[in-house]
Amino acid sequence: MPWKLALNTFFYVYDHENELDIDTFKLLLSARQAAENAYAPYSNFFVGAAILLENGAIVKGSNQENAAYPSGLCAERTAIFAAGSNYPTQKILMVAITAKRKNESLFLAANPCGACRQVLSEYENKQNQPIKVIMEAGNGKVYTCDSVNMLLPLKFSSGNL
Repeated sequence: MPWKLALNTFFYVYDHENELDIDTFKLLLSARQAAENAYAPYSNFFVGAAILLENGAIVKGSNQENAAYPSGLCAERTAIFAAGSNYPTQKILMVAITAKRKNESLFLAANPCGACRQVLSEYENKQNQPIKVIMEAGNGKVYTCDSVNMLLPLKFSSGNL
């Protein structure tokens, strides 16, 4: 007989960015700065990510598109791979993600795609410590969750191999 599996996902919803603590707000601002550096000539959708490391360093990434679409890379992965390459022993405390359209000043809702969720999950497993996720939610709202596991509750990991 089948049984039910309940998965609980909890997000904190902030009605305005000024409700965030100072470190979270600074990281969100860094993600917004990173979005300005996106190379998005095809989608005109500029995504920025910023990662806070345990040593206080902030590593930024932005989406990088390519005419051969599969060859591009999302902002979250450019940031996390840069952090892993340049700071291999530093744990990731938080990641902030935001997006905007070309020639617009309003930042939009930004949630990691499935591939980015999987990569973030790998780093969370690697460091054996949760990574807080901050996501611009549009209209001045911000969503946060305490772990990538909240975004990917039935994740694939080394235990599945």
